[in-house]
Amino acid sequence: MPSSKKAPSWRPPTKRTSFQDQKKRRPQAHAEGESPRGERRRDDSADRRPAEKREGAPFRSSESRPYKKNDRKPVSGERRPYSGDDRRPPRDGGNRRPERNERSFDAPRKQAPIVNHKPLEAVAVAPDAGEGLEFQDLGLGDRIAEAIREQGAITPFALQAVTIPVALTGRHVLGRGRTGSGKTIAFSAPLVERLLRLSKNGVKRAVGRAPRALILAPTRELALQIDRTVQPIARSVGLFTTQIYGGVPLGRQIGALERGVDIVIGTPGRIEDLMARGKLDVSQVVISVVDEADHMSELGFIEPLGRILRATSPSGQRLLFSATLDAGVAGIVAEFLPNPAVFEVAGENQESSSIDHRVWVVDQRQKRDVVLELAQGPGKVLMFTRTRAFAEELADHLDDHGVPAVSLHGDLNQARRTRNLEKLTSGRVNVLVATDVAARGIHVDDIDTVVQVDQPDDFKSYVHRSGRTGRAGKEGRVITLTTRSRSRRLVDLLKQAGISCELEEKSVKPSRPLERV
Repeated sequence: MPSSKKAPSWRPPTKRTSFQDQKKRRPQAHAEGESPRGERRRDDSADRRPAEKREGAPFRSSESRPYKKNDRKPVSGERRPYSGDDRRPPRDGGNRRPERNERSFDAPRKQAPIVNHKPLEAVAVAPDAGEGLEFQDLGLGDRIAEAIREQGAITPFALQAVTIPVALTGRHVLGRGRTGSGKTIAFSAPLVERLLRLSKNGVKRAVGRAPRALILAPTRELALQIDRTVQPIARSVGLFTTQIYGGVPLGRQIGALERGVDIVIGTPGRIEDLMARGKLDVSQVVISVVDEADHMSELGFIEPLGRILRATSPSGQRLLFSATLDAGVAGIVAEFLPNPAVFEVAGENQESSSIDHRVWVVDQRQKRDVVLELAQGPGKVLMFTRTRAFAEELADHLDDHGVPAVSLHGDLNQARRTRNLEKLTSGRVNVLVATDVAARGIHVDDIDTVVQVDQPDDFKSYVHRSGRTGRAGKEGRVITLTTRSRSRRLVDLLKQAGISCELEEKSVKPSRPLERV
C-alpha cells in the first residue's frame, strides 16, 4: 500500500496583534532630540520668527505673567499655568464682572419669616345638643326641612344643631366632627337657605347664569356623595346643582354650566381646569364650602384650593368641615376664614362611639384565609388594602371561593367605580375591597364590618376607614389585621386615635377554591 502522506505541520496563529508586533520591533533607545517614531522633536531654537518677536517668549516655569499678543503659541500638549490676572480687560473700561464672592446668588439667603398660627379655640358642643329640636327650630324653611326628613334625618345631630344657626347669619364656620356626624347636612342646609335669602327677586333661572355657591371635595366619590345630599334639598326650592370632577368627558359638564346652575360641587383639579378654559366663572360665588380640607392637604390640593377661593367674591362666606383638622389647613383658615366660629363636639372620639374596635394578629400566610372567613359572615363588609393590585387580587380570591366581591380603586374608570359601588348599595354583593379612595365619601348606611387587611399608615386614615361603619349612631365593627412584627406600631397608632384594645391571636384552617363547572 502506498504510504500516506503526512499533513504539513500547522500551528494556530499567534494572538499578538500587528500593533503589538510593531511595538515589539520598536527600538527602546532614541537618539537625542528624536521622538520614538523617528521624528525630530520641536526645539525652541528652531523658531523661524524674527528675533524681535522671540525675545519676549516666556519660559515654561512656575512663574507666570499676563499673556501678551506677541507671546509664542504653546506647543501641542503644553499648558500654560493659569493666573488670576489673565482675565480679558472690560470693554467699557469700568463695568467689570463681579467676583464670585460678590455675586448675589452666593450671598446668604434670607430666612423666611416663621408664622406661628395660634390654635383656634373651639366651642365644645354637648353630644345631646340636638335633642328635642327640629330643623325648623334652627331657622330652616319648611320645604328644606321636609327634604331633609325625606333623607332619613328626623332630628338634627349635635354638630348640626349648633352650626346651622350660626351659618345662617353669614359668619365663617369651622366645624370638626367624626365621620357620620352629619357634616354634609350641616353645611348644605344653611347654604341653600342663604341663597334663597340673598335672592331679592326670587330664584333666577336665566340661561348661562354663573353659580353662586361652590362646594369643594378632594375626591370624585365624595363629590358625588355630597351631591346626593344637596340635590334634593336644592330642588325643593328650585335651585339646580351640577357635579364637576375628573375622569369623565368635559362636554357634559360644560353643557350643564352653559345652561346655568346655582350650586357647583366638584374637585379642585377639574374646577380649575374649567376656570382656565373660561367655561366656569366663580366671581359671583358668595358661599364657599370646603369638605375634608385635611385630605386636600394630603393630596396636594392646598395651592389649587387657594387659587379657587381667591377667585370667588372677597366678601363671601366660607364654611370648612372635616373629621380631623391639623396644621396642613392652618394657612387656608388664616387667609380665608378670619375670626371663624369653631365648633367641636365634646367627648366625641372613636372609643366612645358605637364602633367595636378589634386587632387580630395573624400569620402572613393565613391572611387570605382569615379574610375569607370574615367575608363569609353576615352583613355587608368593606375591606381596605394598601395597593390597587392587592385589592383586585383579593376580590378575585374571594370570588373564586364563592363569595361575590367587587373592587374599588383608582385604576378603575368612573363608570366602573360607580357600578361597583351601586352593587354594594343595592345588595347584589356584600363585600367591597377598596383602597383609601373609599375611606372618605362612601356613604353606605348598612355596612356592618370594616376589615383593614393592610393596617393604615397614620391614625387619620384609621379614623376615616373606621368611619364607614357605625354611622348615624348605629353599631359597627372594625377589625384590623396585623402581624407580630408590626403590632407595636399599630398599638402606637391606635393611641394617637384615642383607641385602646387588646391584641388577639387568630388562626384558621386553610381553604380551597371552589371547582367551577
